[in-house]
Amino acid sequence: MVFQEEKVGFLVSTDPALLQIDFIHRTLNQTYWASQRTRAVVEASIRHSVCFGVYEVATKRQVGFARIVTDHATFCWVCDVVVDAGFRQRGLGKRLMAAVAAHPSMQESVALLGTRDAHGLYEQFGFVRWEAMKRSNLAPPSS
Repeated sequence: MVFQEEKVGFLVSTDPALLQIDFIHRTLNQTYWASQRTRAVVEASIRHSVCFGVYEVATKRQVGFARIVTDHATFCWVCDVVVDAGFRQRGLGKRLMAAVAAHPSMQESVALLGTRDAHGLYEQFGFVRWEAMKRSNLAPPSS
């Protein structure tokens, strides 16, 4: 299923053929949470997720991205939500999150998300603040 919504010159879509990997990799590398991800890791994460793109209709340029990691039944993790700096303050983050929240993978599942600085945006879509447990890829200290 491809979800698409077009309003006021922008399209939100889950069509993987529209994703612009250069934009996604470059933009994620400018964030605090994904600054070290290689292009290969970004590509792998996209292949194994439900991805959303925001596109400027006139130019077909991608200006936003979000990803859901899900089993499509009971659990999903919303991550990598970004809007290009030049396109912020236009409501695109809200439109992107509205599309994410409306996706069938989110409807019956427990949806988790972690953020350091955008609580207000996500709370509008039913997320609540919580302290996430994080498993590091580092080995535990030896006894």
